[in-house]
Amino acid sequence: MRSYPPTIDFYLLIPFYNNLPGLLHSLKSVHYDADKYTVVIVDDGSRQPVGLEDIYREISRDISVEIIQLPCNKGITVALNSGLEWIKKQNNAAFIARIDCGDTCSDDRFYKQVAFLKAHPSVGLVGSWCIFKDHVSNVAYRYITPTRHKKIKRGMHFRNIFIHPTVMWRCDAMKDNKLYPDTYPDAEDYGFFYRFLQQGETAIIPEYLVTCEINHKGISLTSRRKQLKSRIKVVQEYGRNRVLRYLGVVKLRLLLIIPYNIIFSIKKSLYGV
Repeated sequence: MRSYPPTIDFYLLIPFYNNLPGLLHSLKSVHYDADKYTVVIVDDGSRQPVGLEDIYREISRDISVEIIQLPCNKGITVALNSGLEWIKKQNNAAFIARIDCGDTCSDDRFYKQVAFLKAHPSVGLVGSWCIFKDHVSNVAYRYITPTRHKKIKRGMHFRNIFIHPTVMWRCDAMKDNKLYPDTYPDAEDYGFFYRFLQQGETAIIPEYLVTCEINHKGISLTSRRKQLKSRIKVVQEYGRNRVLRYLGVVKLRLLLIIPYNIIFSIKKSLYGV
């Protein structure tokens, strides 16, 4: 346990790969006291590496930005873990938050998440509801989940309750060198969040604090089958309720044979904005 108070509230961890417009769009949506957070960008071997001047041309120089350059493209799990390793060495923040290039935060997202974790010391991980939006077609739908830990644990057997760019968690919850697992390709976040369920309370703030970009070149779409197979492995390994584990795996296997355009149409009709 930390024996002294943190000097900043949180680090904002952002993996980056050849998407400067998306990165700048996301950074412009971040609102918080400039001296109380630091942005950590992990450049995963981009063709043209991002530099501090690229960032500070668009955002205030009062904001602390650290760029970690990987020598070649290693994939998102290595990029995220490289960022976490750097953050852990600093040992000076209370929390870690995530966002992806192209996503948009509400003006009060970080204020609300920091306040929530400070008010609920038993909660190690908090997310929020979000809106998924295709900025090309303007099609959007809401992603609504359970908000309390008991229902979150049940729901995680069937889907990832914690959408990656919406989360914030305690640095102290990463004791024992907890990093993103590399055994679930394209579903490393699912396994990572399941570990939080096993070591303490989790929660979801029932507000749309992030708009997530639907990127048709993103991991979730281009590697959908691999991701679903990884999610099956996560549920089989971490699911504690035998019946829910079985039903969750059945659902994921069904998703393997249903075309994504059908799933997307159902989401639009049920949860469309």
